[in-house]
Amino acid sequence: MDKREELIKIFSKDIRTILKQLSADFEQVQEIRLRIHAPLLMIYNNHEYYITPEGNLSKRAEEAYMVSRQELKETLEYMSNYSLYAFEEEIKQGFITIQGGHRIGIAGKTIADEHGIRSMKFISFINVRLSHQVRGCASMVLPYLYSGGEIQHTLIISPPRCGKTTLLRDIIRQVSNGTGPEPGLTVGVIDERSEIGACYQGIPQNELGIRTDILDCCPKVQGMMMLIRTMSPRVIAVDEIGSREDLEAIEYVMNCGCKLIATVHGSSIEDIKQKPVLRKMVMERWFERYIILNNRGKVGNVDQIYDSRGTKLYPVGVECI
Repeated sequence: MDKREELIKIFSKDIRTILKQLSADFEQVQEIRLRIHAPLLMIYNNHEYYITPEGNLSKRAEEAYMVSRQELKETLEYMSNYSLYAFEEEIKQGFITIQGGHRIGIAGKTIADEHGIRSMKFISFINVRLSHQVRGCASMVLPYLYSGGEIQHTLIISPPRCGKTTLLRDIIRQVSNGTGPEPGLTVGVIDERSEIGACYQGIPQNELGIRTDILDCCPKVQGMMMLIRTMSPRVIAVDEIGSREDLEAIEYVMNCGCKLIATVHGSSIEDIKQKPVLRKMVMERWFERYIILNNRGKVGNVDQIYDSRGTKLYPVGVECI
């Protein structure tokens, strides 16, 4: 089953009919958004479009197909295989992961107590984020991430929708399998929001390498500690660091002799230095490599690579993804 067929089957019958008429390449589709009594939207090749009833992409809101409450409810039923209760733990975090590794962000009325969010009801907003693998996209970057035969502590800095998770995923795969002269390493992945491995019923839908172990839907801090103690990884990989708790766990990982590969939202090293927690990591040179992404021309464009001292290792404007 190709990506188009895999995705279309999770939508309500009317929306499914519209999407079947769409001439878009689903490898370039990033998001499909449904909101009750609002236009059907698609992020395609890093641009936002309205989807018309005839299955066309438009920039005009008045031409868009309007999503009804019944269609959103029907879509949720298909997505959850008529058992939304089975996804209760994921719903607490605002998403569910379906077969193929696609992540469904949801929003509505939350039910909370003193322990946090217990559940969600009156779900009125859905964001289908398509899972994309680009095997080999890290090949041009990897030589810069090794020194003396060892992988370096690496931070990928990227604005939203610039391919950081896609790049991280392929770095994990290649480091785990081994590349050329570099032997494969045991990699531990803490996949807090089920985006990296996109596990479905415990099985990763994305290829992360033969020596990779995954903690799915696990908080980063607890996950890093657990993997160090139980799975003996040589490399730990996490997505979107930034909290003070993350800093303490990262310091623990590095002090254990384990290498870290992580991502963070930002546009430059100077940008993340404005954030108090991340500033400490930069100023004390915790990371030995920085990969800066941008979206100029194409998602996943590698802008620059620096070492811990700020020396540029990689020229501007070379595409990786």
